[in-house]
Amino acid sequence: MRQILMTVLLIITVVTLYMSIVGSDGGTKEQITSSGDRMARWISGISP
Repeated sequence: MRQILMTVLLIITVVTLYMSIVGSDGGTKEQITSSGDRMARWISGISP
């Protein structure tokens, strides 16, 4: 029973950390999107 409780608490902790790092304002997901947008604009601006 104790092992199941520890496993559940660890999973909850990992999910909470993931959501706060990736999903928050200025998080990883937002940074990747903004970086991709900048690269796309830079690539489209290159003259062949």
